[in-house]
Amino acid sequence: MTITVLVAGTNDPSNSDALADAFIEGLKEAGPVTIMKKRLRDLSIDHFTLDCYRSDFQPEEHFRMVQDWIQQSDGLVIASPVWNFGIPAHLKNLIDRMGAFALDAETRTKGTLRGLPFFLVYTGGTAAPAWALQRMTTSALPVALSYFKASFYGQHFEPKCVPRRGEFTLVVDQHPERLRKVRQKGHNFAKGVHKFMQTGRPPLSRRLIYKGMKLGEAVLKKISPY
Repeated sequence: MTITVLVAGTNDPSNSDALADAFIEGLKEAGPVTIMKKRLRDLSIDHFTLDCYRSDFQPEEHFRMVQDWIQQSDGLVIASPVWNFGIPAHLKNLIDRMGAFALDAETRTKGTLRGLPFFLVYTGGTAAPAWALQRMTTSALPVALSYFKASFYGQHFEPKCVPRRGEFTLVVDQHPERLRKVRQKGHNFAKGVHKFMQTGRPPLSRRLIYKGMKLGEAVLKKISPY
């Protein structure tokens, strides 16, 4: 089993990176696994333009590496902070660039990731009750990956990742109970990926959601003039 782990946090030390490591520990506890982990801040990925969709476009080395990792992986994990009610721009840019290989070359409307399981880990500076709003403001990420025909297997929201108002530093390492929770979610995700590898079928809930998305697209095609 091979899992790609991408970390969008830019601080050093980083709460997102620490939670990603805890999640990876859980993955390893579930059995043999190859982890391909990278922090996006260490990559040089150009901004998305429509040229990225051209058949003769030559992507840069770091983007090709990420593409190869994702296409060769059995699962994908993204750990990201929430900045100003959304994911960081460099992560959004990567998602935009992914359309070059995660959507069909002819119409750019059909996902090519073949049900790839993915899990999202978020960190933020707000208290737990505010995460209801954060779930809405970060909803574009799971929707985009699902549109690429990856399968959403869950997400973890880690609140109050600041020691006090206006101060930003590593705090999750001081809460072993939180790290245990993330490790358990990593363990569960590994079991889900292993089952997907055996059956080729994502969970029923995700299959129903994908069918609903396709039905909505079909309806829009009938009523839209474009």
